[in-house]
Amino acid sequence: MTSPAERYAAARERSRSSDLVDFEATLSFALDDFQRDGCQAVADGHSVLVAAPTGAGKTVVGEFAVAHAQRRGRKAFYTTPIKALSNQKYGDLRAIYGPEKVGLLTGDTSINPHADIVVMTTEVLRNMIYAGSSSLDRLGVVVLDEVHYLADRFRGSVWEEVIVHVGAATSIVSLSATVSNAEEFGAWLTEVRGDTKVIVSERRPVPLWPHVMLREGLFDLYAPGTDPSDLGPNPRINPELEAVAKRSRHDEQGNRPARSGYRGGRGSQPKPRRSPPRFAVIDQLDAQALLPAIVFVFSRAGCEDAVEQVKASGIRLTSDEERRRIAEIIEVRCSALPPEDLGPLGFTAWRDNLEAGLAAHHAGLIPLFKEVVEELFAAGLIKVVYATETLALGINMPARSVVLEKLVKWDGESHKDLTAGEYTQLTGRAGRRGIDVEGHAVVIEHPGFDAGQLARLASRRTYPLVSSFQPSYNMAINLVGRSGVQRARDALEMSFAQFQADASVVGKARRVRELDGALEGFREAMRCDRGDFREYAGLREKLSRNEKDASQTARRATREATVSQLSQLRRGDLVRILGGRRSGVAVVIASDDDPKAPRPTVVTDAGRATRLSVADLTMGLDTVGRLTIPGKFNAQDARARKELGVRALGEARVARDKERTQRRPRQSQGDADAVRAAMRNHPCHSCPEREDHARWAERYFRTLRDKDRIATEIQRATGSIAAVFDRRCAVLRECGYLSGEGEETVVTAAGTTLKTLYAENDIVMAECLREDVWGRLNPAGLAAAVSTLLYSARRDDGDSTPRIPGGPQGILTEALKQTQRVWSRFAELHEVRDLPPLPAPHWGLVNAIHGWAQGKSLDAVISKTDVAPGDMVRWCKQVIDALDQIAQSAPESSTSDRARAAIAAMRRGVVAY
Repeated sequence: MTSPAERYAAARERSRSSDLVDFEATLSFALDDFQRDGCQAVADGHSVLVAAPTGAGKTVVGEFAVAHAQRRGRKAFYTTPIKALSNQKYGDLRAIYGPEKVGLLTGDTSINPHADIVVMTTEVLRNMIYAGSSSLDRLGVVVLDEVHYLADRFRGSVWEEVIVHVGAATSIVSLSATVSNAEEFGAWLTEVRGDTKVIVSERRPVPLWPHVMLREGLFDLYAPGTDPSDLGPNPRINPELEAVAKRSRHDEQGNRPARSGYRGGRGSQPKPRRSPPRFAVIDQLDAQALLPAIVFVFSRAGCEDAVEQVKASGIRLTSDEERRRIAEIIEVRCSALPPEDLGPLGFTAWRDNLEAGLAAHHAGLIPLFKEVVEELFAAGLIKVVYATETLALGINMPARSVVLEKLVKWDGESHKDLTAGEYTQLTGRAGRRGIDVEGHAVVIEHPGFDAGQLARLASRRTYPLVSSFQPSYNMAINLVGRSGVQRARDALEMSFAQFQADASVVGKARRVRELDGALEGFREAMRCDRGDFREYAGLREKLSRNEKDASQTARRATREATVSQLSQLRRGDLVRILGGRRSGVAVVIASDDDPKAPRPTVVTDAGRATRLSVADLTMGLDTVGRLTIPGKFNAQDARARKELGVRALGEARVARDKERTQRRPRQSQGDADAVRAAMRNHPCHSCPEREDHARWAERYFRTLRDKDRIATEIQRATGSIAAVFDRRCAVLRECGYLSGEGEETVVTAAGTTLKTLYAENDIVMAECLREDVWGRLNPAGLAAAVSTLLYSARRDDGDSTPRIPGGPQGILTEALKQTQRVWSRFAELHEVRDLPPLPAPHWGLVNAIHGWAQGKSLDAVISKTDVAPGDMVRWCKQVIDALDQIAQSAPESSTSDRARAAIAAMRRGVVAY
C-alpha cells in the first residue's frame, strides 16, 4: 500500500505536461521542486515569477519556456540586462537548437535577428515595442532574466516598460535573485499581466559556510553545531573567534604589559590590527582546499594591485599542463587584436598573470579580456579572480569560495557599510553546483571589523526590490504617439513604482493618525495660565523662519551676483576666490559669457588650470587687478602655468582690493523687529516656565512639520508617476515637440526625432539636432560632441581643462558651447517644473573620442587621460549606439550621413571585437 507522500508524488508525475516530460529527459540532472513547479506553471499557460538564490538553477525555467514556445510554434525572446550575459546565453541556446534557429541582438551586434529564438538585451526589446516591430508577431514568451535589475536607478525602468507594454498574448517568465518582497512583486505582475504564479525558493543548492580570516588563521563565524541554512534570528558567534577579537581589542587599546624599565612612549601606543597580507590569504585558502576563489575588492585599482602583489610574492597556482592550456586559449581568443594595441592594453603582464592562475575582472578591462577570464575560470584554470562587485551581477562564474576584503564600499560619494542584500548577492557565487558539497564566504579582518555586524549581515539575507521607474521624454513621446495622453497616463499608473507608492499610503496614513495624537499631547503640555502659548510659540517659530529666509535670500543674491561676475570676466582679470575648495588667487585665461552658467577658465596661484563655476564660489569672488598674459601662452604647459600663477600671487599681494562689482544686498530687518516686539508684548513672554513650555512647543511644531510632510507625500504618491509624465509633457509642449491639450495632444514633426533617442539626455540631443548645433562638424567632431551628453567621469576631474581639437576658437569648441547652452535651457526648465536634474555635458572624453574616430591608435587616445582601455571601449560603444540613433532620427540627411561615417570610423580594433 502506498503512502500519502508516494500518492502525492505520483499525482504530480501524472499532472506533468508531455512538454515537461520531454524537456526533463534532455537534462543530466533531476529538477528541484521549485524548478519543476516553475516549468509546470509555464506549461499550464501562466506567467511566472521565479525568485531563487544565485546558482540555484532558475534559468532552467527560462530554458523550458523557450522549449515550450517552440513546441507551440511561437517565438521566444530571452532578455538579459548586460551584453556579456546575452552572449553567454546565446551560446547556450545555440548549442541546443543550432545556429540557424537562434539569434542575438545587443544594440551593436545583430546575428540572425528574425530567428524564432532571439537573445537580446532588455533595452533592445523595449525599443522594438515602441517601434511596433513586426518581430513581435507570434511572440509566445519573454524571459526576463535577472529581473531584479529593475531596481537599478539608471536602467531599471526598462524592465517595467517591457512588462507593462508587451502584448497581452505574450507570457512573461521573470527570473530573479532572492528578494524579500517577491510576493509584492508577484502581486503587481498579476495586476499588470493577469494570473502570475510566484515561486520562491530560499534554499541554496550548495550550503554556504561563513568564515573570518584573521592573521592568526581562518575561523568559522558561528559556533560549532550551527546550521548555516537555518540560522535563526540571533545565531551564536564562534567563541574562539570572539576570544581572538577580544584580545585584539585589548591590544589595540595599548594594554599590553609594558617592557621592564620602560615608561610610556611608543611602546604604550595602541597597535591597530592589520589585515593579513594578500599572499597569505591565498596561501591559507590554497592550504585548506578553498580555491578557486573570487575575491571582491571594491576598486579597480585595488583589483590590479592585488594581482600584482600576489604574483610578486612568487605564488603560482597552476601546473605546467594548466599553463600550457591557458596559453593556447589566450592565443586563439586574442589572435585578432591589433599588434599595436597590445602595449596599451598591458597584454603581456595580463597573460603572465593568467598563466600563474591569477586574474582581475572589472569594467576597466576590454570585453575580450573579461571574457577570457570568465572562460578560464569556468574551466578551472584560473584559481583566484580579484573582482569588483559588477561580477556579482549576472555572469555565470561560480567559485568554491567568495572572499570580501572589507564590509564597506565607496558608493561614489562616501564609504558605506554593505547591506544585507549586497552581502547576499556577493557571496551567492560561492559553491559550484555539482562540484562542491559546500560553499565558503570568507571576510578578511580589516580596520573597524566587527564580527557581530558580519553575523547580522550573514543571517538576514534580505534583498528588497524597490522600483526606480521614472518616465523619460522618449517614453512620453512614444506613449503619446501610440495611444494618446490618457491611455499613456493609465499605462504609467500600472508601473511597479506606482504600485509600491500606493501601498505605502496605507502606512503613511496610519502615521498621520499617530502624529495627531502626539500633537494633542504636546498642546496640553505647553498650556500656559498667562495666555495662548501656542500663539506665542508661533511668533518664535515665525522669527526663526524669517531669519532662515533672510539667510537664503542673501545666498541667492550672492549666487546671482557671482553669475554676473563670472560672465563679465575677461582674459587677464585677476580674481581672489573667497573660501571653498578653490580659495586663493587666480587669473582668467579664457572667458565664458554664458548668462546662465558661465565657466571661465583660470590658472590658480598653484599653477593649475581649471574652469570656475558658481558651485565653486559659495562665498563669491573679488576682482583685484589685471595681468598681461603673453599671446603665445600655452595652458597645456605646466611650467608656463606655474610661472603665471606666481605672477598672479605676487600681483594680488600688492594690489589694493577693489570694491566688489556688486554688493551683496542686505535683508531688511523690519519684519524681524516687528515679530520681536510682538513677542515682548505677549503675556506668555513673562511666564517663569516659558522655556519649559517652549521645549514642548518646539516638539509640537517639529511634529506638525512631520505630519505636513507625510500628508504631502500621501498627496504626491497618488498619481505620482503620471504627474511626472504630465510635467514632462508640459516641457515637450513648451518646446514644440507636442502640440494640443488633453486628448488632442499629438506628436509634432520635431517630436518624431525623440522616438528613437534613448539616452538619458534624450531631450538635449533632440534639441541639438533640431537646432543643427552640430551641423558644421565632421564625423569625428560629431562623435566627440555626442560623447559630452553620454560621458560621466568616475572621479572629479574638474581641475583639468581638456584640450579641444581645433583650439578654443575652433568649430568643435563652438559646437560644445552651443550644446552646453541647450542643456542650460532645459536644466532651467527642469528646475521650474520640479523635474529631476539632467546630467551636465562633460567634455572629459572629447579629445579621446575625436582621436579614435580619426583613426588614431588606442595608445595615442588614452595616453593623456585617466580612462582605462575597457572604459574607452565601453564609451566608444555607447557613442556608436547614440550615433546609430541619430542616423535614424536626424532631420538633416547630411547629419545622418556623418553619423554613419563616424560609426564606420569608430568600429575598428578592440572596439569592433
